[in-house]
Amino acid sequence: MTRASDIRARLSLMALLAIAVPAAIVAVLGWVSLRHWQASAELLFREQARDMAAMAVDKIEMTLRETENDLIAELESALEAPGSLATALDAFLAAHPLIRRLYLFDRRGELLYPATRDGADAAIFASLLAEVSQGFWERGGRRELTGGDQIALAAILRGPDGHAVLAAFTWNVEVLSEAILSRTVRTLEAPTILAVLDARDRPIFSKESLDGADRILSVPFRERLATWRLAVYQPPGDSPRLAVRRQVMLFMGAFGVLLAVIAAGTVLTWRLTRREAEMAQLKSDFVANVSHDLKTPLSVIRMFGETLEMGRVTDEARRQEYYAVIARESERLSRLIENVLDFARIEGGRRTYAIVPTAVEPVIRDALAAFGHPLASQGFKLDVRVPPDLPEVPMDGEAIGQALSNLIDNAIKYSAERKSIVVEARVAGLEVAISVADSGVGIPRDEQGRIFEKFYRVGRSETQGRRGRGVGLALVRHIAEAHRGRIAVESAPGEGSRFTLWLPAR
Repeated sequence: MTRASDIRARLSLMALLAIAVPAAIVAVLGWVSLRHWQASAELLFREQARDMAAMAVDKIEMTLRETENDLIAELESALEAPGSLATALDAFLAAHPLIRRLYLFDRRGELLYPATRDGADAAIFASLLAEVSQGFWERGGRRELTGGDQIALAAILRGPDGHAVLAAFTWNVEVLSEAILSRTVRTLEAPTILAVLDARDRPIFSKESLDGADRILSVPFRERLATWRLAVYQPPGDSPRLAVRRQVMLFMGAFGVLLAVIAAGTVLTWRLTRREAEMAQLKSDFVANVSHDLKTPLSVIRMFGETLEMGRVTDEARRQEYYAVIARESERLSRLIENVLDFARIEGGRRTYAIVPTAVEPVIRDALAAFGHPLASQGFKLDVRVPPDLPEVPMDGEAIGQALSNLIDNAIKYSAERKSIVVEARVAGLEVAISVADSGVGIPRDEQGRIFEKFYRVGRSETQGRRGRGVGLALVRHIAEAHRGRIAVESAPGEGSRFTLWLPAR
C-alpha cells in the first residue's frame, strides 16, 4: 500500500508539474512579450511624435517663407516708390507689425534707414555687416542671422537710385507667434502638445499650457528660425505614453488573473486527483475489509456447522454452545450485510424511512440484545440508563436500532483494557439524546470531524489493526440527518469516546 501511495504521489506531482511548468513558461513569455510590446508601442509613439513635429516644422517654415516673399516684394515696391524714402519705409513698417525693426545699409555699410539704430540691435547688425561678403553683394539673395535673442533676415535689394542696398529686419516675436505659429500649429490635430521654443528653451508659443506636461522630444528648425526648436509634450495625466502603460498594466492584470485561475485550477485539479486517489484507496480497503468480515463469520459458521454435522460433539451443553455461536455469527453477518446494503441504497438515493412515534427504550433494548454474547464473553461492564418516562420520538425504529448497533459495535471494537460501555437516553429541551460511551482508545481532535465521512478510518496504529469498513459512522450520520437530527462525538485519546444521537422529540 505504501508503494502504491508513493507511485500515486509521484504521478500527481508529475501531473502538477506538467501543468505548472508550461504555465510558468507562458507567464514568462507573456511578461517578455508585454514588455517588448510596451517598448515597441513607446518607440512607435515617439516616431509618430517626431513625424508630427517635423511636419509642423515644414509647415511653419513654408508659411514663414511665403510671408518673407510677400514682405520682400512689398519692401521692393516701397523702395521704388517716388518721394521720400523714409516716408515710404515708415508706411511699410506701419502696415506690417510683423517686422519689429527695419534697417537699410549701402554697400559701404552706411546706415540709410532709419536715421539712428537701436542699441539693442547693435550686436546683430555688427555681425551682419561683418559677414556680408562682396560675393553676397554681387549674387544677391537672403541670409538669416542671429545675435543674442534676435533673429534677423537680410536681403540684397535694388535701392531708389538703382544701386544695391542691404535690407535687414528683425521679427516681432509676439506678432510672429500669433500670425504664423498659432495659425499654423493649431491646425494640426495631435494628442500631444506642440510648442515652439527659442534658443534659451523659453516657450514662444504652445497650443496648451505646459504646466505638468512632460517633454518627449524636440525638432530643430532648418532654414528659418535656425536657433529655435519645435518641442512635443505629453499632456499631464492623459498622455499617449501613459495610455500605453495603462493598457500594458491592464493586459498584465488580465494575464495575472488568467495565471491565477490556471494556478487555482491546477491546485484544485491536483487536490481532486489526490482526493479521488484517496477515495479509490479507501474503496479498495473497504472491499478488502468487507471481504474479510464476510469470510470470518462464514468460516466460523461453516466450521461449527461441519463439526455438528459429523456428530463429533456428543455433549448436549456443548452442542447448544455451538448453536449459539452459529446464531451469533449469523446475526453479525446479517448486520454486516445490512450495513453494506443500506450504504448502497444511500449512495443510490433509494433509502427510505418509515418515521412514526416510537418508544425509545425497546429500540435500545433490542440493539443491546444482539450484542449480549460478545459483551458477556469479552467481560464488558454494561451500564444502561434509560428513564421509564421517556416520550415517544418520531423515528424509524429499525433504522435507529441499526445506528445504535453500529455505535455499540464500535464501542466494543475500540475498547482497550478498560471494558466499560454506558448507554444512556435523556430528554434535553426539545430533543432526545441517546449516547453510547466507552473507555477505549479515543479519537484525536483533528480527526473527529472526518470520522463520519464514508470509508474514512482513524489513521493510528491502535485502530488500523481492528476490523472495520469505514461506513458505519457515515451510515449513522445519514440516519440522524434523515430524522432531522444530528450525531456528535466527544473524545480524547486514551480516555474513550462518547457518541450522542440527537433526535427531535416531536
